[in-house]
Amino acid sequence: MDLSQYAELFLAESREHLSACNQLLLEWERRPAAPEPVGGIFRAVHTVKGMAATMGYARVADLAHRMENLLDHLRRGGQPPADDTIQLLFRATDALERAVDLAVAGRERDADVAEVAADLDRALARLAPGVAAPPAPAADVDVLDLPGIGSGRLVQVVLRPEAPLKGGRAMLIVRRAQSLGAVHGMAPSPAAFEAEDFDGRFAFRLETSAPAAAIEAALRAAGDVERITVGDDDGHTPHVEEAGGEGGAGRGRHIRVDLRRLDTLMDLIGELVTARGRLNDLAAQWRDPAIDDVAIQISRLSADLQAEIIQARMTPVWQVFDRFPRLVRDVARQLDKQVTLNVEGKEIELDRAILDELGDPLVHLLRNAVDHGIEAPAERKKRGKKPEGEIVLAAVRERSSVAISIRDDGRGIDRGRVLEKARREGLVDPHVETLSDDQLLRVLARPGFSTAAAVTSVSGRGVGIDVAMTRIRALGGSIEIRTEVGKGTTFVLRLPVTLAIVRALIAAVGPERYALPLTYVAETVEFGTVAMTTMEGREAMMLRDRVVPLVHLRALLGVNGTAAPPPVRRPVIVLEMGERRVGVVVDGMLGQQEIVVKGFEAPRGTLPVFSGATIMGDGVPALILDAAGLL
Repeated sequence: MDLSQYAELFLAESREHLSACNQLLLEWERRPAAPEPVGGIFRAVHTVKGMAATMGYARVADLAHRMENLLDHLRRGGQPPADDTIQLLFRATDALERAVDLAVAGRERDADVAEVAADLDRALARLAPGVAAPPAPAADVDVLDLPGIGSGRLVQVVLRPEAPLKGGRAMLIVRRAQSLGAVHGMAPSPAAFEAEDFDGRFAFRLETSAPAAAIEAALRAAGDVERITVGDDDGHTPHVEEAGGEGGAGRGRHIRVDLRRLDTLMDLIGELVTARGRLNDLAAQWRDPAIDDVAIQISRLSADLQAEIIQARMTPVWQVFDRFPRLVRDVARQLDKQVTLNVEGKEIELDRAILDELGDPLVHLLRNAVDHGIEAPAERKKRGKKPEGEIVLAAVRERSSVAISIRDDGRGIDRGRVLEKARREGLVDPHVETLSDDQLLRVLARPGFSTAAAVTSVSGRGVGIDVAMTRIRALGGSIEIRTEVGKGTTFVLRLPVTLAIVRALIAAVGPERYALPLTYVAETVEFGTVAMTTMEGREAMMLRDRVVPLVHLRALLGVNGTAAPPPVRRPVIVLEMGERRVGVVVDGMLGQQEIVVKGFEAPRGTLPVFSGATIMGDGVPALILDAAGLL
């Protein structure tokens, strides 16, 4: 029986438990006298050990077993752990995570766990001299090897309700039974072990001369067994009670789905949306009531299907955020600083594709906040602050977008110092007196620009904000900065909830059509009907006592006016990102529609104002304008 089919499930569940280990270790470090964290860590490591033993990953199981030995002593002793013990457990957790990844990749032999395993044993020996550690569990040992005779004994097994990887555990028990004799008459069949709603109850016939006690002992050695019943050779058909009663009403309502399947579904619904647009165009041309009815029905059904698929891809941000407290803690220790990270809005959801790309930008910004933002404890005391700095990572929903902020209470950014260096490097006009928030961000995001006095292992190479801005812009989002000397800095990342399918305003410029995601469209006005002014040398309009700079898309894109002269009346599409606004002057608006976003590699020399492309209902492609690039 092949257990490799459970590898991905093992990886996913192990990562969840190891993430819990990191969170609990951080809590234990903050509250050494609290008894709860060590119990939680012990249970998480014990679960990983059991799953690894089921899968046959001996090195993973052995390392987890040694961690478990030390944790068991610590939880029984009830004494606060020493700092070096906490550090060792952090190291062991990291080593266990690497070993899990290598084991699933088929490279468990590359997992170098000997050193940390020896350190765990030495720590236990130091804390509990004279107490021998229990032997590590064997991943799969044949307990008995007796010839099978007779018509078969009825064996009924019930696994513990909390047992992880129930299907894999059931297969391991059957494998152990096969070491005792021939197994047949499985109920349910082995294929049912793979089902998400398999409840851990199964039965089989075992042809063996071994006594019932030996059979039970051999099968219980597989672990996670709640009850085993070994019957006589009575010829009865095995029976397993269904979980949840009649109709399976008590079965779980959640299943794990491979993300690749969701990606494929999203691609297919994207193609369906494009075909739906084409059908609607044809229906408008033919004006046939029957075709209209079919087009309306298909539009409704595809819209419902699209909404369900998008919702299925939505993932709470905690799945990425939960690894950052450990990151901040490690960087702070490396820099000899005291920093705490508070996380808010963990329940906010984003498309999984966006969330997967969000990790690196947040890592860069958090490392910068610890290194450049938060002062050393002595410096904070001189400024009347508490020695421990604070960073807040927060997510909030804003209409059809999500705003993620990284806020620190550190020294803030010295605009004068940044301006001075920017002048020396020719990044700003020599006559600029001060940097606005937008100008400051553009300077800081220049590749290689840094105000750090020296390059460290944490930062100082001038790539952090550049990497973050590039990645966020590629996701159709934007970054803003707010800073005040002595009080701290805040970066705000605004992102669409989903990328693949968005509702957009279709605008015309000359003979071409362009799409603007409605997420960033605040309103529209007619050009020339509001008061005009200038702002930093740019044409602008006054909109309800607020100055809004203008961008003439015709001029920006170099549309030849003789081939397609501009209309007399032109609309202005007002885009809004946070506190920033810009009015985009176009030739006309052609309505709204849902578009399928396709990424594309812009040719060299193309203006950085496009975030992708789409196929319109008539089959003609159109470029998608990047709102952040126009602001």
